[in-house]
Amino acid sequence: MADFADILTIFVLAMFVGFEIITKVPPTLHTPLMSGSNAISGITLVGALIAAGSHEWLTATLGFLAVVFATINVVGGFLITHRMLRMFRRKE
Repeated sequence: MADFADILTIFVLAMFVGFEIITKVPPTLHTPLMSGSNAISGITLVGALIAAGSHEWLTATLGFLAVVFATINVVGGFLITHRMLRMFRRKE
């Protein structure tokens, strides 16, 4: 079983990689990538639910926070994607 330092190291490295990837995306690819990131956030939500069901209080607390943040990310991502797609509709 991995200890806290290993998990924290992986988390910090994932943050740096994610930041570097997102900042390199041109604006024309934003909408398709937003849809993909919504799907990834849904997978994150499943993992967060599993962590929230843990019997250890720290893991359950962090899992609950992950559920809250992943839910906000999924809902906000779909709202922004929907709003951006409305911009490309034909004017009547």
